[in-house]
Amino acid sequence: MKTNTKNQIGLKSRSAQLSSTDKNTEAQSALVAQAKPDNRLPIDSEARKKNRTLPTEKVLNLLLNSQPELYRLAEVVGKWVWVTFKEQPAAEIRQQLAQLGFHWNRERQAWQHPCGQFRLSSAQDPHEKYTCYHPADMHTN
Repeated sequence: MKTNTKNQIGLKSRSAQLSSTDKNTEAQSALVAQAKPDNRLPIDSEARKKNRTLPTEKVLNLLLNSQPELYRLAEVVGKWVWVTFKEQPAAEIRQQLAQLGFHWNRERQAWQHPCGQFRLSSAQDPHEKYTCYHPADMHTN
């Protein structure tokens, strides 16, 4: 059987190129990992998952009893709870919000809790569609 040495050489050089590309990608990934370490604090993912299904009132009670300073920042938008900061909060506060079931919404620049009402994002501002209020303004001691 006759073999085509040109094809064999072409296949070998292509294989070497792919191997080199893979090595470059691995090296770049390693550099990115070194440049930006994961500073997130640990979260109990099972508790977080359970907390994300809590209704609005229970989420507000959790905030009031465990994180009163976050409760004062909370806004109810429809059935969701949003917490907005003027500046990026400390890592511990972000960890506490995540543990309670909140997630960061980059587009809306707010920590949001779905309160069991999972919806896809909308182009419309939810403030225009849903009733909104700050529970701390209504809360009396």
